[in-house]
Amino acid sequence: MSGRYAELTMYVAPAPVEAANQQWLKRIMALLEQTRERPQDLAPLALFRAPNLLLAQTCGYPLVTQLRGQVQLIGRPHYDLPDSTAGMHCSLIICRTTDNREALADFKGSRGVVNDEHSNSGMNLFRHRLAALQEGGRFFSSLGMSGAHRHSLQWVKAERADLAAIDSVTFAYLARYAPEEIAGLRVVARTAPSPTLPYITAHTSSHAEVERIRAAMNTALKQMPEVSSCLGLKEVLPARAVDYQILLDYESEAAKQGFATLC
Repeated sequence: MSGRYAELTMYVAPAPVEAANQQWLKRIMALLEQTRERPQDLAPLALFRAPNLLLAQTCGYPLVTQLRGQVQLIGRPHYDLPDSTAGMHCSLIICRTTDNREALADFKGSRGVVNDEHSNSGMNLFRHRLAALQEGGRFFSSLGMSGAHRHSLQWVKAERADLAAIDSVTFAYLARYAPEEIAGLRVVARTAPSPTLPYITAHTSSHAEVERIRAAMNTALKQMPEVSSCLGLKEVLPARAVDYQILLDYESEAAKQGFATLC
């Protein structure tokens, strides 16, 4: 019997987080009596669109843009972490502790860095937060792309950039398990709140299957309190596509202020 894809690729570090996610996935698959197949060299969007996808986690912004109408929502995580609770999180706008600028407006003309142009926490929420402060469609003198939140932090520490927006879940995991990665950095501001990163399954999955997957995810968390504690994850809440409409609202609000592109 062929297996189903089950991958959690949004939070893969530090090592205790990756290990906990793998333990969680193993228990979920056992509860669902499914065989796990590992994708071979599939890009993230191809994985998310795969017809044999059972479970994955994606960013909320691609959910309502690149993946709109192409996946089924399973739910969203209810974390019990700093700046991430009750199915919501935000981005933390980070600078170096040695930078004397205090207010976000003081960083106008500085150098920014984003993890990915399609990222909600790294770009969309960042753009929305800076929209009221930009002039002539610009806030930064330059904008780099690092490829990952952890890389963005490294850019700021190495003085390759001055500001980055980091997902609050990522930041909490680093603070707990790899504090050296955020040493020398501080929070300048927080963005508007956003629904946490959604769990998804194949577009062809039925409502009954979606319910079974979410139930298995929550049962596994209850059976494995050490995993729940490590991930700071209390439960998987039901979610609807309309929950993520606010991300497009943020995009629209920035565009109306003349800041359609973060720069």
